Amino acid sequence: MSDPEAVGASGRAKEASPAGAVGSKAPVGRRAAVTALALAASSALVPARAAYAAPATRGTRTRRAGAPKAPKVPANFLWGVATSGFQAEGSFPDSNWTRYIARKKPGIKDPYKKSVDFLHRYPEDLARARALGVNVFRTSIEWARVEPKRGYRDPAALAYYDDLVRRIRAAGMRPMLTLDHWVHPGWVADQGGWRNPRTVADWLEQVRFVVRRYRRMGVLWITFNEASQYLVHEVSDAPLTVPQGGVMKAALVKAHRAAYDLVHRIDPGAMVSTNVAYGTVLNSLMDAVLFDQVTDKLDFVGVDYYYGASVGNATALNAGLGEPWKVDPEPDGLYHVLRNYHRRLPKLPLYVVENGFATDDGKARADGYTRAQHLRDHVYWMQRAIGDGVKVIGYNYWSLTDNYEWGSYRARFGLYTVDALTDPKLLRRPTDAVPAYRAIIAGRGVPSGYTPVRAPAWCTFEEPSTCLVPTPTPPAA
Repeated sequence: MSDPEAVGASGRAKEASPAGAVGSKAPVGRRAAVTALALAASSALVPARAAYAAPATRGTRTRRAGAPKAPKVPANFLWGVATSGFQAEGSFPDSNWTRYIARKKPGIKDPYKKSVDFLHRYPEDLARARALGVNVFRTSIEWARVEPKRGYRDPAALAYYDDLVRRIRAAGMRPMLTLDHWVHPGWVADQGGWRNPRTVADWLEQVRFVVRRYRRMGVLWITFNEASQYLVHEVSDAPLTVPQGGVMKAALVKAHRAAYDLVHRIDPGAMVSTNVAYGTVLNSLMDAVLFDQVTDKLDFVGVDYYYGASVGNATALNAGLGEPWKVDPEPDGLYHVLRNYHRRLPKLPLYVVENGFATDDGKARADGYTRAQHLRDHVYWMQRAIGDGVKVIGYNYWSLTDNYEWGSYRARFGLYTVDALTDPKLLRRPTDAVPAYRAIIAGRGVPSGYTPVRAPAWCTFEEPSTCLVPTPTPPAA
């Protein structure tokens, strides 16, 4: 998952933003400044969409005549859960991120410890995923674990990943494998990371090795997770200078384009993408890091959406302060985001690769909004987009369990909550979203007649027309 600390100057982290979903954050704090600087300096500046004022009331609900109902998703729809290796596995080898934690870089609040120990508990976690009814399980194959030293591939790591992929498939799920989720080996960091041209060749060799190992297994391949936030973290934490950030940006583009062709040569028929961190009013900058340069090298558009933003909603500023659980979510933003990417790239299907909900150490939100309500509301709006002709092929919930959220365990995203800092047994306790997601999957969407708990936002940045006409919420079919 992306990152409550990863920012985008307009207002939200991977968890919040008065302008979108993942990856944006308010212009407060060191990381916000770094984000704006890194993205502006290393990307082509594209003017942000202007906000429009209108005499309407935020949250007005309407059922405009003629608005299509939210249909059931197609029978072959892909329902999934997502995680990443570093965030969940524990017992992690030398890497850029273990070093950032050891040095207590900005944003590091908690020790890594064992994380939630997915490395040793994956059979039981896969059983939980299977019980939900999902048919996709997303994780990452960690380069730092596979190749802890240049040229040496660890047999124990390979046995673990081999068994993980085998068990995913045996449970009736397709693996969605991320090739780079912001983490690389310590020896790569020692050679300068992505500012060293050799890293592209080294990374592609790792891609070649992994894809050969798991070809013909129905894998959905993700090259880079949220490239814009990867760049932000490396500029902030490595740290890279702004010119070096530009070098990294160019390297990521080159690596993705080459990896796309490489995967298709080795694993013909496989689908390949890179998931974008949706960034609200900064989204043009976020997309300019990698996405804009590779739209011809994508088999689907992978979208990570956490929160939207509107003229009347400034709560995403809390994400900039490292408190994403205080953000007032706008589920209808997902509808507008999916429609916008569809209009831009009408020939490509879309996949919601990440969508989730932060709570404060697992405590209930002050406003009473629950994880189950949040999940149903977002799925409703995804179904509305499908009803409007947007080809959405899948949805992943972030995440199956709570994870190490890039410096802290406080922001909880899991369907199953885990007290990683205080519970030596690392028990997985189900939230109210577990039965809710199971019912959604079994019913191919929200229940008939469902309308969102959260009313659509007035004057959302995702769709300026909402300043004049509220978004309708017809009951689900």
